[in-house]
Parts: sequence; structure tokens; C-alpha cells
Amino acid sequence: MKNKFASMLLDKPYLVWTLMFIIAPLLMVIYYSFTDKSGAFSTSSVSQIPSYIPTILLSVLYGLAATVICLLIGYPFAYIFSKFSSRSQRTVVLLVMLPMWMNFLIRTYSWMTILGDTGVINTVLTALGLPAAKLINTGGAVILGMVYNFLPYMILPIYSVISKMDYSLIEAAQDLGSNKLHIFRRIILPLSVPGILSGATMVFVPCVSTFYITQKLGGGQIVLIGDVIETQFQSANNYNLGAALSFVLMIMILVCLGVMNYFGADDENDGGVVI
Repeated sequence: MKNKFASMLLDKPYLVWTLMFIIAPLLMVIYYSFTDKSGAFSTSSVSQIPSYIPTILLSVLYGLAATVICLLIGYPFAYIFSKFSSRSQRTVVLLVMLPMWMNFLIRTYSWMTILGDTGVINTVLTALGLPAAKLINTGGAVILGMVYNFLPYMILPIYSVISKMDYSLIEAAQDLGSNKLHIFRRIILPLSVPGILSGATMVFVPCVSTFYITQKLGGGQIVLIGDVIETQFQSANNYNLGAALSFVLMIMILVCLGVMNYFGADDENDGGVVI
């Protein structure tokens, strides 16, 4: 009885936190989505959502592109350094996490200095007698900013799963005559699926909803759904439309999480967690 009471007492702070900072904000988003400025029930904000479908699809496209690039870079990197010694692995993990200790705004703003028309890259090109390249305020710059900022979220989950893999399975496959390609395709890749799904989720979700990266590296030329929502709340003072768009984004993210958890359900006992 005493242990049960202690357990309930320990659970209460987490329950209060969940109610105040997760459930309550979601309910506020739903409330503002279906009301007008006077607080009366209205679907006028929701009815404007179809006009923003191209922006939502563009956001998904950019998010998918950044996620795929992070996977193509992050998976080989995580696989290679998972074979290092324990001391070297700790050092590499520290180096991967090091940029995350710096402020997100500073990290993004630094790329403006690198990619700008008079930035580092164009300065070098000009010094070599080559024409300057248009790097800033482009879709490529936006995707580059997404990849740079969120790549660690792809590397770390994949590394966590691969480093805990049972290598006796690989040794058994080698004893049975399997080559490296067959071992990777039939053993390593399937066992690392939970890490891939977790990393893809952690990269895709913030990429879809970002707005600061597009503002600084896109220069207003690339407008994603996060930019529209930020404008409605900060400039237009239209909380209802901003909440309605946030509600759509929230549903889209929940669907994404549900799909990834569904495909990762069979691997949940293999040492990985999707989310």
C-alpha cells in the first residue's frame, strides 16, 4: 500500500506537466481553430486551409528531401563509427552533439556568412578568378540549413541501435558463407530499422514546421507552412487562422508518427524505439 501511494505521488508531477504543457496547448489550438476573434464558434479559419495546401505540400517536400539527405549521410557515418573503440565512439558522439550546444539561431545565422553573396565561399571563388555563385536565398540553402541543424537527430538514434546490435548474428552469417553485402541487406539493415524510423521522425517533424531557417537562408523566397503560421501569430495577429494551420500541421505530424510506429512495431523488441 505504501509503495503504491509513493508511486502515485511520484507520478503526479509528470501528470501535471503533461496537462499544463501538452494537453492544454493542444486544446487551445483546437479552440482557436474553431472560433472567431469574438470567441464564437466559427469554421471560417478552417475553410481557408485549402488555399494553403500548396504551401503545406511544399513543406512536406522540403522535409522529405532534408530527411532523405540526412539518412544518406547519417546512416553510413553512424555505421562506421559504431565500429570504433569505445573511447573513440565517445569522442565522436561528443563531436556530433557539440554543434547542438550552440544556439540554433546562431548556427543558422552563421550559414548566412558562409553562403552570402559576399560570404566565405564567394570570396574564395572571386579570389580564384571564378564567377560568384548564387547560394543564399535559394531552396538549396534552406535544405542545407535543415540538414546541418537536424543531422545529429538522425545519426544518434541509428548509432544507438547499431551499437547494441548482436554481432554474433553477423559472425554466424559469415560462418555460413554470406558476403558483406548479403549480411548488410539481411541482418544489419533490418535490425537498424527502429533507429532509422526514429531518426527520420526526429528530422522530418522539425523540418516541416521550421520557419527561422527559411527566413534567414531563403530570404523570403521560400515560404513554408511554418512561415505562414509565424506570420499569422506575429504580424497579422490572426490567431484563429494561425491555430487552424497549426491544427492541420499537428494532424499531419500525428499521422506521420502513427505510420512510422506502425512500420516499426515489428522491430520494437529489437532494441530500438521509434518515438
